[in-house]
Amino acid sequence: MRERSPGMKLLLVSLVALALVLPLLLVYALVGDRESQSFTAQQSITAGWGGNQVVSGPVLAIPYMRLQRQSETANGQQITRMVEVRDELYLSPARQSVETVLEPEKRRKSIYTSVIYRAALSGSAHFTLPQELGVPGVTREDLLLEEAELRFGVSDPRGLQSDAQLVAGNEPIALQPGKGVASSGNSGFYGALDWSGAEPLDLEWSYGLRGSRSIALVPRGGDTQWSVTSPWPHPGFGGSFLPEDSEVKDDGFTAHYAIANLALGQAMVMDDDPGMPLIDGSGTVDPRAYEGARGATMAASIGLIEPVDLYSRVDRSVKYGFLFIGFTFLAFFMFDIVGGARVAAAEYLMTGAGLVLFFVLLLAFAEVIGFALAYLAASGAIIGLLTAYSAAVLKSRRRAGFVGALLVGLYALIYVLLSLEAFSLLIGSVLLFLALAGVMYATRNVEWSRVGKSQEEEAPAADRG
Repeated sequence: MRERSPGMKLLLVSLVALALVLPLLLVYALVGDRESQSFTAQQSITAGWGGNQVVSGPVLAIPYMRLQRQSETANGQQITRMVEVRDELYLSPARQSVETVLEPEKRRKSIYTSVIYRAALSGSAHFTLPQELGVPGVTREDLLLEEAELRFGVSDPRGLQSDAQLVAGNEPIALQPGKGVASSGNSGFYGALDWSGAEPLDLEWSYGLRGSRSIALVPRGGDTQWSVTSPWPHPGFGGSFLPEDSEVKDDGFTAHYAIANLALGQAMVMDDDPGMPLIDGSGTVDPRAYEGARGATMAASIGLIEPVDLYSRVDRSVKYGFLFIGFTFLAFFMFDIVGGARVAAAEYLMTGAGLVLFFVLLLAFAEVIGFALAYLAASGAIIGLLTAYSAAVLKSRRRAGFVGALLVGLYALIYVLLSLEAFSLLIGSVLLFLALAGVMYATRNVEWSRVGKSQEEEAPAADRG
């Protein structure tokens, strides 16, 4: 049987490499499925405890009566009349200060872990009723100040504890569940207040809250100060605002936010309570604001994140799968057309299967022992397997040693690329350039279209001619 030309060999190797796209895509889907299972397990861990919390308030809700035009049909005639309806105004504090202490804890279910916390929140607020409300058709005389309510918003009220306290003007206020703030999903708690005198009002409040993974504060009013302390060493600052100053150490972090009313784009008195901020798929606040009826509802968010998201790193490593396959196949191909070794399509295919199996091993080990140790174990297993197989395929221990050294360098380089995300594209591009230059140099004398016999076989044939 005549030998294939180098060009045909290259085409065959390319087809085998393309055939490995399907198992790579299946591994990619497997990573997504395991990540989804992890998120489901984390939700089950936090069930009954409290999820990602979005807190807001206090807000002073003041009812008032207004006239509203209504139309109805009676005896075939359209009748329009004015009726009196009850509505509410929402007054934000002129200034408020909030202090939060987070006590985190890790909980495990099977191989999955989730971060939960207990939060102790306390603060003070100052309310003043402006002479001009800024709401068309509503004056101070229309307000039912004796029926005002102080409202606090908590997005997941399952986490509320029994230690909530509220003092208004040195008088304790009884608290009731429900009637929260819209920016926290209309859940939370409230207290009734007789504010008939409309005098400046000072509040002091505190409550305990349970939650998981993140906590966010929706600022309201003229000036909001928020201070957070926690022994968790890996905070994730996000949402619409970043802290004015923060300090992160191995034994925890502190953060302080200062948010002015001009940054919120909200009036001090509104006839509509703005809705919740955008929440992304992980349950944390999206920095893009939810456009409500009045301006935008924005929030400052702090996540208690894990230092390494193993699924994102495994996901990124799978995207480098073609580099593993390409460089290994390239080494076999060069030994084939330059070194005289004979590598069959089935041997390329089995080598590629081993390279794809690396990612499955990496995912399986990473869920149990962490990404770094999993990468070391999975790469060591595949390097040993393919080096031993190369010795049989290439008929040379020296060539197999070269393949093993290539794989060691390649796996080490990919790990560096995963760690140095900012320079991964630059390093990868330079690597591909050098590899292409090396291949072009090594194959500069190859006759890609030559088909059939070797030069020794061709010489006698020429003599007979």
